[in-house]
Amino acid sequence: MSFVVHGLAVSRGIAIGRAVIVASSRIDIAHYFIRPEQVEAEIERLRTARNAVVDEIVRVQHGLHEQGPQDAHPELTALLDVHLMLLQDEQLTNGVKHWIVERHYNAEWALTAQLEVIARQFDEMEDPYLRERKADLEQVVERMLRSMRGVASPMASPLEPADVDTETVSQQASPLVLVAHDLSPADMLQFKQSVFAGFVTDVGGKTSHTAIVARSLDIPAVVGARSTSHLVRQDDWVIIDGDAGVVVVDPSPALLAEYTAKQRQGEVERERLARLKNTPAVTLDGQKIELLANIEQPHDIPAVLRAGAVGIGLFRSEFLFMGREGRLPDEDEQYQAYRNAVEGMQGLPVTIRTVDIGADKPLDRHQRDDHLNPALGLRAIRWSLAEPAMFLAQLRAILRAAAHGPVHLLIPMLAHAGEIRQTLALVGRAREQLDQRGQVHGPVRLGAMIEVPAAALTIPLFLRHFDFLSIGTNDLIQYTLAIDRADESVAHLYDPVHPAVLQLLASAIGQCHANGKSVSVCGEMAGDVAMTRLLLGLGLRSFSMHPSQILAVKQQILRCDTGKLAAWAQSVLHADEPAALMND
Repeated sequence: MSFVVHGLAVSRGIAIGRAVIVASSRIDIAHYFIRPEQVEAEIERLRTARNAVVDEIVRVQHGLHEQGPQDAHPELTALLDVHLMLLQDEQLTNGVKHWIVERHYNAEWALTAQLEVIARQFDEMEDPYLRERKADLEQVVERMLRSMRGVASPMASPLEPADVDTETVSQQASPLVLVAHDLSPADMLQFKQSVFAGFVTDVGGKTSHTAIVARSLDIPAVVGARSTSHLVRQDDWVIIDGDAGVVVVDPSPALLAEYTAKQRQGEVERERLARLKNTPAVTLDGQKIELLANIEQPHDIPAVLRAGAVGIGLFRSEFLFMGREGRLPDEDEQYQAYRNAVEGMQGLPVTIRTVDIGADKPLDRHQRDDHLNPALGLRAIRWSLAEPAMFLAQLRAILRAAAHGPVHLLIPMLAHAGEIRQTLALVGRAREQLDQRGQVHGPVRLGAMIEVPAAALTIPLFLRHFDFLSIGTNDLIQYTLAIDRADESVAHLYDPVHPAVLQLLASAIGQCHANGKSVSVCGEMAGDVAMTRLLLGLGLRSFSMHPSQILAVKQQILRCDTGKLAAWAQSVLHADEPAALMND
């Protein structure tokens, strides 16, 4: 039966494919296709893992029996019996084999896919005792997954769907879409070069980092879709409309044909935009506009060059730190990553932001944050200053990379004069340490992010200490309007054209120009074509966004006359309800 779920549109385009339901606790499972000749090896990995867990449970049972009747734990004994029964259940083992043999999923993916199928059946049982057995099934699967991590097949390697013989694997040709309760930024990174054509999450906001990374992947995505992960079943056909924020489950043939046509239209539009790659970003009245790219990893560089960006406006270095279970990257590892980015940009400038960890970007996906409000806690520069050894290692790595090309060093979330002094002192100390070692390092331009209202209201302080400013509109809007940008329950209050936000934005841009300092916007507003005219009218001449958004923004710029936009932008700026004037 077909039904529609509404969420928040966060990444453009149409994706059509079969649903892969992934529980958030298991999102770190690798998803890749295997070759036909790898099927038996994957089944053997599955069998080995099951036998290892069975042996483990049997050893525990023997240990309980050896304790004697007086120390027996009848409840635990019964639970272990249930786990053994589940491990030998034909529905589990045969179902997993089906996903491996018929769909060519790797063993871990097949196991979690079958878990979701059986878990739904447990949920529908009337007997409360039987419903509770779902937790036992999940524990059994988790133990098998842990076992498989130690017996990974040497043949297993991630494959793109196009890499597999489609004649041999006919069903595998179906595109796949990911459906999950939530995805952390670290989770999202593994979907670059993945088999998924799009994704849907139950939670999240338009500028949550899940949404931001989705746009960087340039795949259709809908977030804040409430209970979609519970409503959609494994292998259902799903349409993701990333433009309208709509998810269609089990579409009718007519609806499928309609969206397939829209999908083709989108592809034609992207091909047309690609022709603008080498066209200079110049307005109708001759204003040159700088279009920069935001990246998470050095391997994003090819997409930056394909989009025709003139530099990196934001290298989010925190993605080098995330999902490592506490093992932070050392100086040499960071240096190599930064150097790769600098050399990959072939002489174009690279702006590296120091680590911005905290709030919706924890170091590890299972990390618990005990702060009452993480967004206002120990994050970004506050965390760096609290961990000077870590911060100095990062600063040294960035300074060393600057010897290979132009580098700008960007500091996030500064708000106090004391923080500025401490940061500049540590940059100086990092240089001294490199000099003492005799290591080569290069010059950097120093910049600060304006993303806290306190910073936006004290721009002269920042202009005295920094070479350039970069306005992070995502957090500036969040903190100005006192809403959590990752919380879908208040997503309707996230308003980039709220009068207070526009006043802060216009003031920062104007003061930078008056003092001869460069300023850019690196938040999501920069890549939103609906905001391009307004930002140009307010005087912005440097935009930094995800590579996938550059050509669409360039197209808008080529159609604009900044002289005519300036007066209109002032009317928007001073309106009680600016949104009403945005389409004038």
